[in-house]
Amino acid sequence: MALFELPLDELRDRRSSSVEPADFDQFWTDTLGQARQHDLDARFERVTTGLTTLDTYDVSFAGFGGHRVKGWFTVPAGTTEPLPLVVEFIGYGGGRGLAHTHLLWASAGYAHFVMDTRGQGSGWSAGDTDDPVGSSPAVPGFLTRGIEDPYDFYYRRVFTDAVRAVEAARSHPLADASRTVAVGGSQGGGITLAAGGLVPDLAAIAPDVPFLCDFPRAVTLTDSHPYREVGIYLSVHRDRKARVLDTLAYFDGVHFAARGRAPALFSTALEDDVCPPSTVFAAFNAYAGQDKQIEVYDFNGHEGGGPHQQAAQLRWLPGRLKGNEKA
Repeated sequence: MALFELPLDELRDRRSSSVEPADFDQFWTDTLGQARQHDLDARFERVTTGLTTLDTYDVSFAGFGGHRVKGWFTVPAGTTEPLPLVVEFIGYGGGRGLAHTHLLWASAGYAHFVMDTRGQGSGWSAGDTDDPVGSSPAVPGFLTRGIEDPYDFYYRRVFTDAVRAVEAARSHPLADASRTVAVGGSQGGGITLAAGGLVPDLAAIAPDVPFLCDFPRAVTLTDSHPYREVGIYLSVHRDRKARVLDTLAYFDGVHFAARGRAPALFSTALEDDVCPPSTVFAAFNAYAGQDKQIEVYDFNGHEGGGPHQQAAQLRWLPGRLKGNEKA
């Protein structure tokens, strides 16, 4: 497709119109406090994958509501000392899949944890984590589940799981908690921004073409899914717009970005009609950390930089971990 967004010079100055809820911090403090009333109970079971260069563990831990959430933890074979830890979050509709599909970060010498996303994992990769919480009437997908009340909204559970995933991964003796990085693309990028705003001592974050940012613009600009789910919902529930946007404000990556302090490497693509670049720049421009960069891919859609962005992350990350070595 052709470029459909604002010119790049305007994107670089773009700010969101999303209004931060007055009780945003208290909402998340209370939410995480409730989750932490449940024992984290992180369990790591060594599994055989057929890969001789990596050691892999099947993981589960207590996320939102004490619900069991799955993941994979992988390190270079024979690792005996703690390694910098990369916690990865998955794109919309996907699950953790098979362990041997997550090779990049452990192959680069990191401890790697990938979190399964509750209730997802039947779109393009398989998941193993249920979402036992029901929902009021919603559009097929996940973005409108509980969308009229922030306490019921689906992503309250997912973002809480993400914080608990960081805590679970850090509990493994081969993970250096002081050098923890959050990464993810699309939905995983949005979850990464949430983790960056809710976990104050991350060493770095890398949100790639992030979803769940600048909702007021996203849901009115693009007719691509998943944002289109909100438009479909409001086309039926015609009097609920204010209530829906009030809920989404508690989960907007722009507001989590305003609380992020860790070094950050963003990316966006100028032909991306799934996560439009203006919504990504809104989060990037709101990001409070001083060490922040954004890679821009002029002629790409939602695939963004793909392997080129992975290469950029591999070049960028080591410099952000220097000086954070475990004593």
